[in-house]
Amino acid sequence: MDCMSNGKRVLSVKHLGVQYRLVEALNNINCEIQPGRLTGIIGPNGAGKSTLMKAMLGLVSPTSGTAIYKDKPLMEQLEDVAYVPQRSQIDWTYPATVWDVVLIGRVRKTGWFRRFSTVSRRLAAEALERVGMSEFRDRPIGQLSGGQQQRVFLARALSEDAEIFFFDEPLAGIDKKTEGVIFNILHELADACKTVLVVHHDLGQAITNFDDLILLNRELIATGGREQVLKADNIQRAYGGQVVFFNEQAA
Repeated sequence: MDCMSNGKRVLSVKHLGVQYRLVEALNNINCEIQPGRLTGIIGPNGAGKSTLMKAMLGLVSPTSGTAIYKDKPLMEQLEDVAYVPQRSQIDWTYPATVWDVVLIGRVRKTGWFRRFSTVSRRLAAEALERVGMSEFRDRPIGQLSGGQQQRVFLARALSEDAEIFFFDEPLAGIDKKTEGVIFNILHELADACKTVLVVHHDLGQAITNFDDLILLNRELIATGGREQVLKADNIQRAYGGQVVFFNEQAA
């Protein structure tokens, strides 16, 4: 499928900078995220990976630059975006069931305090089925394992029927089975010409699932295809010292 027939669908980050008080979190980031490709943001702890994602969405205020989609700032088109934050940022004690959480993904399309349509309920049910969580539909989210919780929030994102999907460390602290489910769905989204951006926390074998990478350490170290970015000199610049990462050629 040709996902690039309309060049306006490229998500462009232009001169993006973020400062927290006197600390420069990101400096002059320029990169492009292509539809139809699974793109990962990688880098050491404190590199600004989550900050980049949040700044693109307007969840933190950039000191310079912006993200552009279809010739307009992305933060003005959030109806086209499904965003899943880190699990640590979610209140798991909130009294909601799996079904409640997934339906929340339909609120923006439905409107607050309005009944969910048959279409919304069907999309939510299909999303739960897709992530293998239908049987837990009535379970409180606080009673789920970490991997199950992550699947539920993936289902919520799927139910939004968005054009752009942002996931902040969806693979942290999950089991191998859930990792496989998540990557399968991320690849399906990319194959459907969606824009899929994932903050990823390590350089293990899972890195081979990404088509493109954005390597950060407060500034942009490298961006592009996986093999191009994961060169030894780029890894050295980003991480310093010795870092062990999965090498496809050595595997």
